[in-house]
Amino acid sequence: MNEVMAVAENRKARHEYHIEDTVEAGLVLQGTEVKSIRGRRVNLKDSYAKVEGNEVFLYSMHISPYEQGNRFNHDPLRVRKLLLNKSEIRRLVGLTREKGMALIPLRLYFRRGRVKLELALARGKKLYDKRQDLAQRDAQWEMERAFRDKQKGD
Repeated sequence: MNEVMAVAENRKARHEYHIEDTVEAGLVLQGTEVKSIRGRRVNLKDSYAKVEGNEVFLYSMHISPYEQGNRFNHDPLRVRKLLLNKSEIRRLVGLTREKGMALIPLRLYFRRGRVKLELALARGKKLYDKRQDLAQRDAQWEMERAFRDKQKGD
């Protein structure tokens, strides 16, 4: 009964970074933010997380103001605290101190009525890595297409 409802995904993250590991984190949100997230009015595109002291914070995640929220609305780009176990935070501190490692949100979803964030420990790709990935994907697509065409011919 592990019901998961995906809300937003950072598709560009897998293109820009090598994903080393992922962690599930909760978020500290205000009431109108949850309503906007349920309406899928959220953008993870340029967001990132940072470990500060013994806490992890999420920056640049845009949650549009709730239309019926009037004065109770929130700042769309406010810094949000992530909820993680102390041991997970300690592990992330050690790993993010390595050169080139970053905490990048991959997707936002609901699990059992609670908003969760899949956070990736990632290393930035170089331009030639991106080109290589594109070439592999194109080659795979060509092989599948040739295989489909051959089966249709039989």
